[in-house]
Amino acid sequence: MLRENIEKYVPCNEEEEKDKELMLKYIDLSKDVLTRENEAFHFSASNWIVNKERTKILMIYHNIYNSWAWTGGHADGDEDLLRVALKEAEEETGLNNLKQLKEGIFALQILPVAGHVKRGKYVSSHLHLDCCYLFEADENAPIRIKEDENKGIKWVDIDDVVKITSESWMVPVYAKLNNKLKEL
Repeated sequence: MLRENIEKYVPCNEEEEKDKELMLKYIDLSKDVLTRENEAFHFSASNWIVNKERTKILMIYHNIYNSWAWTGGHADGDEDLLRVALKEAEEETGLNNLKQLKEGIFALQILPVAGHVKRGKYVSSHLHLDCCYLFEADENAPIRIKEDENKGIKWVDIDDVVKITSESWMVPVYAKLNNKLKEL
């Protein structure tokens, strides 16, 4: 299922073409690409959650990265990354009535993750093979912080998303997502 979903995805630029090629290669190369047992690279699913007017993005203040960021998480053995994305969105925001705006993967990218401590254990630097999904949510619906993962949650004007993240490598990713959203 995962391989087929990635094969069907149409890249929007040269970076995505290369990342798609590598993701397919990594799937063939490693049996544990869906779990964190693969400490070099593994799959994750992320969410670009927009309001109905498509003028705001829902962002969380991520505890580990100390930055405003999208929601998402590890596949943890589940090859249905859409299901992973929905689960992570609900866990991290409290939203449970998301509407998928584009069928299938919205964007894909390979992201560096710096070494960090999680639950008292050091996690070495590695790569997230990330598939992002596009959802719409009611910005007036109740949201909540998931204290063990984030310190804040808020709707951010679409043009301010790239300004509030402190993860410089995410700026081009968020800009790409916003450009793709505007093209829909």
